[in-house]
Amino acid sequence: MKAVVFKAPYELSVETVDDPTIQGPLDAIIRITTANICGSDLHPYEGRSELDAGMVLGHENMGVVEAVGSGVERISVGDRVSVPFNLACGTCRNCNNGYTSACLRANPSGQPGAGYGYPMMGPYWGGQAELLRVPWADFNLLKLPEGTENENDFTMLSDIFPTGYHATEMAMVTPGKSVAVFGAGPVGLMAAHSAFLRGASQVFVVDKEPDRLALAEQIGATAINFADTDPAEAIMEGTDGFGADCGVEAVGFQAHDHHGEEHPEMVLDNLVKVVRATGHIGVVGVYVPEDPKAANEDAQQGRIGFNYGEAFTKGISIAGGQCPVKKYNRELRDLIIRGRANPSWIVSHELSLDDAVDAYSRFDKREDGWTKVLLHP
Repeated sequence: MKAVVFKAPYELSVETVDDPTIQGPLDAIIRITTANICGSDLHPYEGRSELDAGMVLGHENMGVVEAVGSGVERISVGDRVSVPFNLACGTCRNCNNGYTSACLRANPSGQPGAGYGYPMMGPYWGGQAELLRVPWADFNLLKLPEGTENENDFTMLSDIFPTGYHATEMAMVTPGKSVAVFGAGPVGLMAAHSAFLRGASQVFVVDKEPDRLALAEQIGATAINFADTDPAEAIMEGTDGFGADCGVEAVGFQAHDHHGEEHPEMVLDNLVKVVRATGHIGVVGVYVPEDPKAANEDAQQGRIGFNYGEAFTKGISIAGGQCPVKKYNRELRDLIIRGRANPSWIVSHELSLDDAVDAYSRFDKREDGWTKVLLHP
């Protein structure tokens, strides 16, 4: 099959590699119809998270089932499916409690949590390819309506739509609440979309990229460009001095100012400023246990020195972690089917696998208009 293969930081290639095969009775093979490039893919691409050469990239995948193992009962050949980026066994303690993002069996390293084509998440090849092997297929795969309708909406179900929704769940967004979202990348935009789905009265979206902020405005959010506006002042003014009820961190450990200088604590500090006393913050921006290329020694060890003292004084609750996709994807699928959600509004490019190397470069450089890239093998 043809696949996008990681060689080294900033070096990818589209190669012909071995097709995946059924390795166990609970496996399925998916013929990929759409695989997305995710902002998280840029961490290994830029060399900030170590990834072995030869790994096939891609954890946002959907397609049609081509083969199943002898033990698969619920999923059938020909089913159109979404593949959650969490790869989970379905039977361990964490899976039974709904935390498929922290499966205790799927990652051979022993680390909780597994996934496709990503650092420290197991040996599983990703889906930026023509075919993908999915273990524990009955548990992991979400069935979709037959055909091709809503393809660009459904492809968001593997990661960024549930992740954005998870952020609003952790931030406790309920009808009438005001919400401050920092980061207008795909996940931040999905968090803003989710906040409105949950009944938010106001949503502020903070970033420095005009094209992404324009997308936030399309759904009724208040866009704040921190390159020319103090976001804390703007949000306090916009909430009559009270601050936002809820905050979302959708940036992560590579947060940087408008000059390009990294400040890993910057977004958390701003959220502590703008979220009112007894408010809530949901963190879905990625933070890592170690980052040798970080801006300071503490951050290199995964220690982020944000203003926790103020957060404690204000009684702000802070929750974070990887999204357990299966907790949300069925209901979010149904919102799409019934026309209540349309996450495909963020799609900027639909390309073939042959265009993937150039697409990674352009997406990484935040070139104007490169918001969300879909690959169609």
